[in-house]
Amino acid sequence: MLESLRVKNVALIDEAEIEFQKGLNILTGETGAGKSILIGSINLALGAKADKSMIRTGAEYAFVELVFSITEKEQMEKLKELDVYVEDGSLVLQRRILPSKNVCKANGETITNRTLKEIGEILMDIHGQHEHQSLLKEKKQAEILDEFCPDSLKEIKEQIRELYSVYMEEKEKLDELENKGENKDKEIALMQFELEEIQQASLTLGEDEALEKAYEKMANSRKIAETVELAHSLLNGTSEGNVISLFGRAMGEVTSIAAYDKELEEILEDMVNGEDLLLQLSRRMEDYGRTLSFDENEFREISSRLNTINHLKSKYGDRIEGILAYQEEIQKQLLMLTDLEEYKAELLKKHEKTEQTLFKLCGEASAIRKEQAVLLEGKMKEALVDLNFLEVQFQIAFEEKQPGRDGYDKINFLIALNPGEPSRPLEAVASGGELSRMMLALKTVLAKKDRIGTLIFDEIDTGISGKTAWKVSEKLGMLGKDHQVICITHLPQIAAMADSHFLIEKNREEEKAVTRIRPLSREEMLEEIARLLGTDNVTDAGMNNAMELKKMAEKSKQY
Repeated sequence: MLESLRVKNVALIDEAEIEFQKGLNILTGETGAGKSILIGSINLALGAKADKSMIRTGAEYAFVELVFSITEKEQMEKLKELDVYVEDGSLVLQRRILPSKNVCKANGETITNRTLKEIGEILMDIHGQHEHQSLLKEKKQAEILDEFCPDSLKEIKEQIRELYSVYMEEKEKLDELENKGENKDKEIALMQFELEEIQQASLTLGEDEALEKAYEKMANSRKIAETVELAHSLLNGTSEGNVISLFGRAMGEVTSIAAYDKELEEILEDMVNGEDLLLQLSRRMEDYGRTLSFDENEFREISSRLNTINHLKSKYGDRIEGILAYQEEIQKQLLMLTDLEEYKAELLKKHEKTEQTLFKLCGEASAIRKEQAVLLEGKMKEALVDLNFLEVQFQIAFEEKQPGRDGYDKINFLIALNPGEPSRPLEAVASGGELSRMMLALKTVLAKKDRIGTLIFDEIDTGISGKTAWKVSEKLGMLGKDHQVICITHLPQIAAMADSHFLIEKNREEEKAVTRIRPLSREEMLEEIARLLGTDNVTDAGMNNAMELKKMAEKSKQY
């Protein structure tokens, strides 16, 4: 359940906090007061796209916080899979939106925006103002049916997706082989040339690195020899200014005074060690100088070998490992092309077996869908009748297509709104208000199955009025018995059904428009219902009508 929402510096809201309750939470307010901003803030806290334009003018950042209480073990297990742990039954989601970045947190731990979205899918179901239009799309209809189906379908769909990837890879390979057959001789000739070129080089791993080091040393041999000779001379040359000679004189001076102070004796001991080190360095430098030599023929051979290797690198790989891997690959390709027909026959046989298994899995998925479709049809008809579709017929049609990632079923929702009319696709029959009610019916049916904790409806009353509005109100009231429902509405019939009622107002404060949200007392609820029934000036007649609506709503919730 969503316990509270805190919003700071989002659009017109400078700072607001709402403590939601169980049952049906109704939000009302004038057009433009900021009701959509409120739902948008919840979406932001659940990972919706955000940018700096959402930050209130003059503010450095925007901030949204949702606090949930979680009691269902299944939800806790799903959250744990996302490395989100709920130890005391409370989950706090926060999102801070800065001009250059977003920071998302769950119980104080930083998380990714993607994880935030996944958490939202576990805890809430948000029905946006225009989402009912998605019902017209076949893809959405297929998703709804699959959501109604048991977990066994999910397992089969995972198998289908894995096998479908294999199926498509094999198909692409067969198509590629078909093209290869047309240019077979040219490809064989090219591969043989490349293979011969690589084999003639007789490459060994690490050879290039060793040659490059040798080449660099020989190319700079003169400079190396001159520098080594100079360094040796400075260490131990004939000049009185060489390092070892000067160091020896310094030792002699310190030796003459070392007896006067123990610390000087320690310094002298270190100087003796230093002299030994200098002598060792001098000998090593001299020995290294003797090893220096330059062979013109060897240098040419190294240079030529490096040119050969670099030429192969430019064609077949950045490193010798890559060249040898390419060699291995074209050897396989040559073997395949040499006996192309047999290779194609083997792959085709394998592909046909994959296709058979894929169709079998698609058939299993289809059987589950068709069985569940009958149940969904019955539940949907019942829910639609409750929403004032008195003579409605609802059907789910199946058509087999080419296998895809989810199977081979093409799903289409069909409906007949009047007696004697044939069932037709939704887009050919339903108006905006009818689609809105159908979405409410679907949400009701699916929520009962999946036990979604919190449902949010943003203006579910689009395109409805009168008796139908009351039916929608009753449905929301029934839904609020088992779920937490948060609903934005303009209709007094739906507002009357509220267990908790919040008013959203836009005021002018310090030359700025500011949105405020506050809970209403019972008397204030009646005044707001009366306002929705008529004009800004609430009359006694309006209040009497509001009280009557409220009594009717309370009576309907008792059943």
